[in-house]
Amino acid sequence: MTFEEARAQFPVLDRYAYLNAGASGPLARQTVEALVAEAERNLVRGRASKAEFERLLAMRVDARRGLAAVLGVDPVNVALTDSTSRACAIVLAGLDLGADDEVVTTDQEHFGLIGPVHASGAYVVVAEASEEAVLAAVTPRTKLLALSHVLWTTGRRLDLDRLKRDSGLPLLVDGAQSAGAIPVEVGTCDFYTVSAQKWLCAPEPTGALYVRDPERLRVASPSYAAQTSYDASGAFTPADGAARFDSGFIGLPVLAGLIAALGGHPDWRYERGAEIAGRCRERLAGHVEVVTPPGHSTLVSFRPPGDPAELVAALFERDVIVRELPGRNLVRASCGWWTSDEDITRLVDGVVAA
Repeated sequence: MTFEEARAQFPVLDRYAYLNAGASGPLARQTVEALVAEAERNLVRGRASKAEFERLLAMRVDARRGLAAVLGVDPVNVALTDSTSRACAIVLAGLDLGADDEVVTTDQEHFGLIGPVHASGAYVVVAEASEEAVLAAVTPRTKLLALSHVLWTTGRRLDLDRLKRDSGLPLLVDGAQSAGAIPVEVGTCDFYTVSAQKWLCAPEPTGALYVRDPERLRVASPSYAAQTSYDASGAFTPADGAARFDSGFIGLPVLAGLIAALGGHPDWRYERGAEIAGRCRERLAGHVEVVTPPGHSTLVSFRPPGDPAELVAALFERDVIVRELPGRNLVRASCGWWTSDEDITRLVDGVVAA
Protein backbone atom coordinates (compact mmCIF):
# COMPACT_ATOMS: atom_id res chain seq x y z
CA MET A 1 0.00 0.00 0.00
CA THR A 2 1.48 3.32 -1.07
CA PHE A 3 1.23 6.48 1.03
CA GLU A 4 -1.24 7.97 -1.45
CA GLU A 5 -3.44 4.84 -1.34
CA ALA A 6 -3.33 4.70 2.45
CA ARG A 7 -4.09 8.41 2.87
CA ALA A 8 -7.03 8.13 0.46
CA GLN A 9 -8.85 6.02 3.08
CA PHE A 10 -9.67 9.25 4.95
CA PRO A 11 -12.09 11.57 3.12
CA VAL A 12 -11.64 14.30 5.75
CA LEU A 13 -8.13 14.86 4.40
CA ASP A 14 -9.53 15.99 1.04
CA ARG A 15 -10.33 19.31 2.70
CA TYR A 16 -8.64 19.56 6.07
CA ALA A 17 -5.11 19.36 7.37
CA TYR A 18 -6.40 17.14 10.16
CA LEU A 19 -3.83 17.32 12.94
CA ASN A 20 -5.87 16.29 15.96
CA ALA A 21 -5.60 12.50 16.28
CA GLY A 22 -4.46 13.09 19.86
CA ALA A 23 -8.14 13.83 20.52
CA SER A 24 -9.80 11.63 17.88
CA GLY A 25 -8.24 10.17 14.77
CA PRO A 26 -9.74 10.54 11.30
CA LEU A 27 -12.30 7.93 10.31
CA ALA A 28 -11.49 5.80 7.28
CA ARG A 29 -14.08 5.10 4.64
CA GLN A 30 -13.99 1.34 5.28
CA THR A 31 -14.46 1.91 9.01
CA VAL A 32 -17.66 3.88 8.49
CA GLU A 33 -18.88 1.47 5.82
CA ALA A 34 -18.45 -1.47 8.20
CA LEU A 35 -20.22 0.40 10.99
CA VAL A 36 -23.14 1.44 8.77
CA ALA A 37 -23.51 -2.03 7.24
CA GLU A 38 -23.77 -3.57 10.69
CA ALA A 39 -26.27 -0.96 11.86
CA GLU A 40 -28.41 -1.65 8.78
CA ARG A 41 -28.23 -5.37 9.52
CA ASN A 42 -29.46 -4.62 13.04
CA LEU A 43 -32.26 -2.57 11.52
CA VAL A 44 -33.69 -5.41 9.44
CA ARG A 45 -32.62 -8.49 11.44
CA GLY A 46 -32.83 -7.24 15.00
CA ARG A 47 -30.11 -7.11 17.62
CA ALA A 48 -30.98 -9.91 20.01
CA SER A 49 -31.31 -13.16 18.07
CA LYS A 50 -29.10 -16.11 18.97
CA ALA A 51 -27.32 -15.78 15.64
CA GLU A 52 -26.53 -12.11 16.19
CA PHE A 53 -25.35 -12.78 19.73
CA GLU A 54 -22.97 -15.46 18.47
CA ARG A 55 -21.68 -13.04 15.81
CA LEU A 56 -21.08 -10.47 18.51
CA LEU A 57 -19.05 -12.94 20.59
CA ALA A 58 -16.97 -13.90 17.55
CA MET A 59 -16.30 -10.26 16.70
CA ARG A 60 -15.19 -9.59 20.29
CA VAL A 61 -12.58 -12.31 19.80
CA ASP A 62 -11.40 -10.63 16.58
CA ALA A 63 -11.27 -7.20 18.21
CA ARG A 64 -9.32 -8.54 21.19
CA ARG A 65 -6.79 -10.15 18.85
CA GLY A 66 -6.41 -6.96 16.85
CA LEU A 67 -5.83 -4.81 19.92
CA ALA A 68 -3.41 -7.38 21.38
CA ALA A 69 -1.41 -7.21 18.14
CA VAL A 70 -1.00 -3.44 18.57
CA LEU A 71 0.65 -4.08 21.96
CA GLY A 72 2.46 -7.25 20.91
CA VAL A 73 0.86 -9.32 23.67
CA ASP A 74 -1.27 -12.43 24.09
CA PRO A 75 -5.00 -11.71 23.64
CA VAL A 76 -5.68 -13.49 26.94
CA ASN A 77 -4.09 -10.49 28.68
CA VAL A 78 -6.30 -7.90 26.95
CA ALA A 79 -9.66 -6.59 28.14
CA LEU A 80 -12.06 -4.69 25.89
CA THR A 81 -12.98 -1.30 27.31
CA ASP A 82 -14.72 1.81 26.06
CA SER A 83 -11.79 4.18 26.74
CA THR A 84 -8.46 4.70 28.43
CA SER A 85 -10.29 6.49 31.24
CA ARG A 86 -12.43 3.43 31.93
CA ALA A 87 -9.38 1.16 31.82
CA CYS A 88 -7.56 3.32 34.38
CA ALA A 89 -10.62 3.28 36.64
CA ILE A 90 -10.85 -0.53 36.41
CA VAL A 91 -7.26 -0.91 37.59
CA LEU A 92 -7.40 1.68 40.38
CA ALA A 93 -10.65 0.22 41.76
CA GLY A 94 -9.30 -3.32 41.62
CA LEU A 95 -6.11 -2.58 43.53
CA ASP A 96 -8.01 -1.79 46.76
CA LEU A 97 -5.71 1.05 47.76
CA GLY A 98 -6.24 2.92 51.02
CA ALA A 99 -5.17 6.07 52.81
CA ASP A 100 -1.92 4.45 53.96
CA ASP A 101 -0.90 3.71 50.36
CA GLU A 102 0.81 6.13 48.01
CA VAL A 103 0.44 6.47 44.25
CA VAL A 104 3.07 8.50 42.41
CA THR A 105 1.93 10.30 39.27
CA THR A 106 3.11 13.34 37.30
CA ASP A 107 1.94 16.91 36.89
CA GLN A 108 1.26 16.35 33.17
CA GLU A 109 -1.41 13.66 33.33
CA HIS A 110 -4.88 13.66 31.78
CA PHE A 111 -7.91 13.55 34.07
CA GLY A 112 -8.73 10.14 32.61
CA LEU A 113 -5.84 8.85 34.73
CA ILE A 114 -5.58 11.26 37.66
CA GLY A 115 -9.33 11.24 38.28
CA PRO A 116 -9.38 7.51 39.11
CA VAL A 117 -6.08 7.91 40.98
CA HIS A 118 -7.65 10.54 43.23
CA ALA A 119 -10.84 8.50 43.68
CA SER A 120 -8.85 5.41 44.71
CA GLY A 121 -8.50 6.68 48.27
CA ALA A 122 -4.71 6.48 48.18
CA TYR A 123 -2.42 9.37 49.05
CA VAL A 124 -1.44 10.96 45.74
CA VAL A 125 2.11 12.19 45.18
CA VAL A 126 2.47 14.48 42.14
CA ALA A 127 5.98 14.70 40.72
CA GLU A 128 7.43 16.61 37.79
CA ALA A 129 7.16 14.66 34.56
CA SER A 130 10.65 13.21 34.39
CA GLU A 131 12.07 9.84 35.30
CA GLU A 132 14.36 11.37 37.91
CA ALA A 133 11.55 13.24 39.68
CA VAL A 134 9.19 10.26 39.65
CA LEU A 135 11.82 7.93 41.11
CA ALA A 136 12.80 10.52 43.73
CA ALA A 137 9.16 10.69 44.88
CA VAL A 138 8.99 6.97 45.69
CA THR A 139 8.82 6.06 49.39
CA PRO A 140 8.29 2.77 51.28
CA ARG A 141 4.56 3.53 51.20
CA THR A 142 4.40 3.79 47.39
CA LYS A 143 2.29 1.03 45.90
CA LEU A 144 1.93 2.16 42.27
CA LEU A 145 3.37 4.44 39.59
CA ALA A 146 0.53 5.81 37.44
CA LEU A 147 1.65 7.84 34.44
CA SER A 148 1.57 8.20 30.68
CA HIS A 149 3.90 6.62 28.15
CA VAL A 150 3.62 9.77 26.04
CA LEU A 151 2.49 12.92 27.85
CA TRP A 152 -0.62 14.40 26.26
CA THR A 153 0.66 17.92 26.96
CA THR A 154 4.29 18.10 25.84
CA GLY A 155 4.58 14.89 23.83
CA ARG A 156 7.51 13.77 25.98
CA ARG A 157 8.01 10.00 26.15
CA LEU A 158 8.80 8.49 29.54
CA ASP A 159 11.22 5.59 29.89
CA LEU A 160 8.94 2.88 31.25
CA ASP A 161 11.67 0.26 31.45
CA ARG A 162 13.81 2.52 33.64
CA LEU A 163 10.90 3.44 35.90
CA LYS A 164 9.99 -0.21 36.39
CA ARG A 165 13.57 -1.38 36.86
CA ASP A 166 14.64 1.33 39.27
CA SER A 167 11.44 1.45 41.33
CA GLY A 168 10.46 -2.22 41.35
CA LEU A 169 6.85 -1.03 41.59
CA PRO A 170 3.73 -1.89 39.57
CA LEU A 171 3.18 0.43 36.59
CA LEU A 172 -0.22 1.66 35.38
CA VAL A 173 0.44 3.28 32.01
CA ASP A 174 -1.89 5.61 30.16
CA GLY A 175 -1.25 4.66 26.54
CA ALA A 176 -3.70 7.09 24.94
CA GLN A 177 -0.97 8.98 23.04
CA SER A 178 1.27 6.02 22.31
CA ALA A 179 -0.73 2.93 21.26
CA GLY A 180 -1.09 3.10 17.49
CA ALA A 181 1.20 6.14 17.21
CA ILE A 182 4.61 4.72 18.16
CA PRO A 183 5.89 1.15 18.53
CA VAL A 184 4.82 -0.12 21.94
CA GLU A 185 6.66 -2.78 23.91
CA VAL A 186 4.62 -3.45 27.01
CA GLY A 187 7.59 -5.23 28.54
CA THR A 188 7.30 -5.40 32.31
CA CYS A 189 4.38 -2.96 32.61
CA ASP A 190 1.64 -4.33 34.81
CA PHE A 191 -1.23 -2.39 33.22
CA TYR A 192 -1.31 -0.59 29.87
CA THR A 193 -4.34 1.21 28.47
CA VAL A 194 -5.41 1.91 24.89
CA SER A 195 -7.69 4.62 23.53
CA ALA A 196 -8.67 3.19 20.15
CA GLN A 197 -10.48 6.25 18.77
CA LYS A 198 -7.25 8.24 18.73
CA TRP A 199 -4.27 6.90 16.78
CA LEU A 200 -6.01 3.66 15.78
CA CYS A 201 -8.77 5.72 14.11
CA ALA A 202 -11.58 3.56 15.52
CA PRO A 203 -15.10 4.74 16.35
CA GLU A 204 -16.09 5.62 19.89
CA PRO A 205 -16.40 4.11 22.43
CA THR A 206 -13.52 1.68 22.07
CA GLY A 207 -10.35 0.89 24.00
CA ALA A 208 -8.37 -1.81 25.70
CA LEU A 209 -6.55 -2.71 28.90
CA TYR A 210 -3.51 -4.96 29.12
CA VAL A 211 -3.20 -6.80 32.44
CA ARG A 212 0.02 -8.74 32.97
CA ASP A 213 -1.38 -10.96 35.75
CA PRO A 214 -5.22 -10.95 35.72
CA GLU A 215 -5.41 -13.20 38.77
CA ARG A 216 -3.80 -10.50 40.95
CA LEU A 217 -6.32 -7.74 40.18
CA ARG A 218 -9.75 -7.81 41.80
CA VAL A 219 -12.81 -7.46 39.58
CA ALA A 220 -14.22 -4.38 41.28
CA SER A 221 -16.81 -3.33 38.66
CA PRO A 222 -18.01 -6.47 36.90
CA SER A 223 -19.89 -6.16 33.63
CA TYR A 224 -21.94 -9.01 32.23
CA ALA A 225 -18.91 -10.01 30.17
CA ALA A 226 -16.83 -10.47 33.33
CA GLN A 227 -18.34 -13.83 34.23
CA THR A 228 -18.87 -17.29 32.81
CA SER A 229 -21.55 -18.20 35.39
CA TYR A 230 -23.24 -16.64 38.41
CA ASP A 231 -25.89 -17.43 41.01
CA ALA A 232 -28.73 -15.54 42.64
CA SER A 233 -26.45 -14.05 45.29
CA GLY A 234 -24.34 -12.36 42.63
CA ALA A 235 -21.35 -14.64 43.21
CA PHE A 236 -19.73 -15.39 39.87
CA THR A 237 -16.99 -17.32 38.14
CA PRO A 238 -14.70 -14.81 36.39
CA ALA A 239 -13.99 -15.10 32.69
CA ASP A 240 -10.57 -16.40 31.76
CA GLY A 241 -7.70 -13.95 31.66
CA ALA A 242 -8.17 -10.22 31.30
CA ALA A 243 -11.62 -10.70 29.72
CA ARG A 244 -12.95 -10.56 33.29
CA PHE A 245 -12.24 -6.82 33.12
CA ASP A 246 -14.22 -6.21 29.92
CA SER A 247 -16.21 -3.05 30.58
CA GLY A 248 -19.54 -3.79 28.96
CA PHE A 249 -20.97 -4.93 25.68
CA ILE A 250 -19.76 -2.87 22.73
CA GLY A 251 -22.48 -3.05 20.06
CA LEU A 252 -22.03 -4.87 16.77
CA PRO A 253 -21.79 -1.71 14.62
CA VAL A 254 -18.99 -0.25 16.74
CA LEU A 255 -17.21 -3.61 16.92
CA ALA A 256 -17.35 -3.88 13.13
CA GLY A 257 -15.91 -0.38 12.81
CA LEU A 258 -13.15 -1.16 15.31
CA ILE A 259 -12.11 -4.32 13.47
CA ALA A 260 -12.11 -2.50 10.13
CA ALA A 261 -10.03 0.32 11.58
CA LEU A 262 -7.45 -2.08 13.03
CA GLY A 263 -7.03 -3.65 9.61
CA GLY A 264 -6.44 -0.39 7.76
CA HIS A 265 -3.00 0.65 9.02
CA PRO A 266 0.04 0.09 6.77
CA ASP A 267 3.13 -1.75 7.96
CA TRP A 268 5.21 1.42 7.68
CA ARG A 269 2.95 3.54 9.89
CA TYR A 270 5.36 4.05 12.78
CA GLU A 271 8.31 5.05 10.63
CA ARG A 272 6.17 7.46 8.63
CA GLY A 273 4.57 8.95 11.75
CA ALA A 274 7.95 9.61 13.35
CA GLU A 275 9.34 11.10 10.14
CA ILE A 276 6.48 13.54 9.53
CA ALA A 277 6.35 14.59 13.20
CA GLY A 278 10.07 15.35 13.02
CA ARG A 279 9.57 17.52 9.95
CA CYS A 280 6.65 19.30 11.60
CA ARG A 281 8.75 20.03 14.68
CA GLU A 282 11.68 21.33 12.65
CA ARG A 283 9.55 23.64 10.53
CA LEU A 284 7.59 25.07 13.46
CA ALA A 285 10.74 25.63 15.51
CA GLY A 286 11.74 28.54 13.28
CA HIS A 287 8.61 30.46 14.24
CA VAL A 288 7.40 29.38 17.70
CA GLU A 289 8.71 27.75 20.87
CA VAL A 290 8.32 23.98 20.42
CA VAL A 291 8.21 22.14 23.76
CA THR A 292 8.13 18.56 22.44
CA PRO A 293 11.61 16.97 22.59
CA PRO A 294 12.86 15.67 19.22
CA GLY A 295 12.17 12.02 18.47
CA HIS A 296 9.79 11.44 21.36
CA SER A 297 6.33 11.08 19.81
CA THR A 298 3.92 12.03 17.04
CA LEU A 299 2.66 15.00 19.05
CA VAL A 300 4.17 18.43 18.43
CA SER A 301 3.23 20.94 21.13
CA PHE A 302 4.25 24.56 20.83
CA ARG A 303 3.83 27.87 22.63
CA PRO A 304 2.57 30.58 20.27
CA PRO A 305 3.42 34.24 20.87
CA GLY A 306 -0.27 35.16 21.06
CA ASP A 307 -3.41 33.60 22.50
CA PRO A 308 -3.54 29.83 21.82
CA ALA A 309 -7.33 29.71 21.47
CA GLU A 310 -7.26 32.51 18.92
CA LEU A 311 -4.59 30.71 16.93
CA VAL A 312 -6.58 27.46 16.91
CA ALA A 313 -9.64 29.37 15.66
CA ALA A 314 -7.60 31.17 12.99
CA LEU A 315 -6.11 27.88 11.79
CA PHE A 316 -9.56 26.31 11.60
CA GLU A 317 -10.63 29.13 9.29
CA ARG A 318 -7.81 27.93 7.03
CA ASP A 319 -9.06 24.30 7.30
CA VAL A 320 -6.24 23.29 9.64
CA ILE A 321 -7.41 21.40 12.73
CA VAL A 322 -5.22 21.42 15.84
CA ARG A 323 -5.95 21.66 19.55
CA GLU A 324 -5.38 24.17 22.31
CA LEU A 325 -4.36 22.68 25.66
CA PRO A 326 -6.40 24.82 28.11
CA GLY A 327 -4.51 26.45 30.94
CA ARG A 328 -1.09 25.51 29.58
CA ASN A 329 -0.55 28.18 26.89
CA LEU A 330 0.09 25.43 24.35
CA VAL A 331 -1.20 24.38 20.94
CA ARG A 332 -0.81 20.74 19.94
CA ALA A 333 -0.50 19.29 16.46
CA SER A 334 -0.95 15.53 16.10
CA CYS A 335 0.98 14.08 13.16
CA GLY A 336 -0.28 10.70 11.97
CA TRP A 337 1.20 8.40 9.37
CA TRP A 338 -1.46 9.84 7.04
CA THR A 339 -0.18 13.43 7.46
CA SER A 340 1.32 14.93 4.29
CA ASP A 341 4.01 17.53 3.77
CA GLU A 342 1.30 19.80 2.40
CA ASP A 343 -0.58 19.48 5.71
CA ILE A 344 2.54 20.67 7.55
CA THR A 345 3.01 23.55 5.11
CA ARG A 346 -0.59 24.65 5.70
CA LEU A 347 -0.05 24.52 9.46
CA VAL A 348 3.19 26.52 9.37
CA ASP A 349 1.79 29.07 6.94
CA GLY A 350 -1.23 29.54 9.21
CA VAL A 351 0.95 30.00 12.29
CA VAL A 352 3.10 32.58 10.48
CA ALA A 353 0.04 34.45 9.19
CA ALA A 354 -1.74 34.60 12.56
